[in-house]
Amino acid sequence: MPETSEDQRSLFRLIDEHTVVPTELARGPWDPRALHGGPVAALIAEAVEQLPDEGSNWFVSRLTIELERAVPVEPLIIRVEVTRPGRKVSILETTITLAATGTVLARGRALRIRQADVMLPFDDPAIAANLAREAAPIGPEFGTDDEISDVGYIAFHNAAVEHRFIVTPTMPNGGTFDWVRMTVPIFAGQPLTSLQRIMGAADFANGISHVLPFETHLFLNPDLTVHLFHPMHGEWVGLASTSLHATNGIGMSDTALYDIEGRMGRSNQSLIVELR
Repeated sequence: MPETSEDQRSLFRLIDEHTVVPTELARGPWDPRALHGGPVAALIAEAVEQLPDEGSNWFVSRLTIELERAVPVEPLIIRVEVTRPGRKVSILETTITLAATGTVLARGRALRIRQADVMLPFDDPAIAANLAREAAPIGPEFGTDDEISDVGYIAFHNAAVEHRFIVTPTMPNGGTFDWVRMTVPIFAGQPLTSLQRIMGAADFANGISHVLPFETHLFLNPDLTVHLFHPMHGEWVGLASTSLHATNGIGMSDTALYDIEGRMGRSNQSLIVELR
C-alpha cells in the first residue's frame, strides 16, 4: 500500500470557518473518489461539539447521520445549528454540502441531554446487578490485527484506523467483535474526542459483520444512528456487530458499543443490498 506524507495526517483540511477539504485518508473502499462513512460521521460529530454549551454540561446521547449522496473528495461546506434549544434537552442539525454546487450530501441530527450527578441505588441487592455496566468480552490487547482488504490506494479503513478482532462464541448470525481505534485526527493538531472516535468506528459495523460475500453483493449503509448512555474511557471502541438481511434487498446492522471498561451504547445502520 502506498504511504501518505506527514502533512496529510488528518482526515480533512480546514480552509475557513465552514469549508473543509478531505484528504486521501478519508476515502472509502468502494470508490477512491468518495469518502468512507466514518470520516463523514466523525466530521459531523466535530461540528456538533464546536457549538457553545449554553451553560449546560451536555452529553450527546444520540447522533444520526443520513448519507444522502456519495460524499466526494472535493471541498465541502459544513454547517450546524441548534433547532431545539433547552436546559435539559437540546437538538442540533448539521448539513454537509458540496462547495461547488450547494448540493446536500449528508445530514446529522444530534440529541444532547444535560449531565448531572444522580445517585443510583447500587447498594440495593435487588437492583444493583441491573445497574452494573456490561463488560466487553476481552480487551484489544488480546485481539488479532486481521488484514483489512487492500484496495490499492490509501483510504480510511486501511491507513487511519487500527482493528483488533476478538474470537467469541457468543455472537449470533455470523456476528463479530472488533476493537477499533482511529489513529488520524479530523484536523491536524486537533486531538480526537470520544464522540469522534465512536462515530468514526461505528460505521464499520456492516463491513466487519458481513454475511454476504464482497465478491457477489453490495451492502451499503445510507445512514448510521448511535445511542450513547455512558462517557467513553480510552481510545478503543468495541463493536459487537451482527448483520441481518431480508429477501427484499434491505438489511441492517445491529451493534453493541463498548469502551475498555464496559458497555456504552448501541448503533444501527440501514443497508441497501444489491448484487454486483
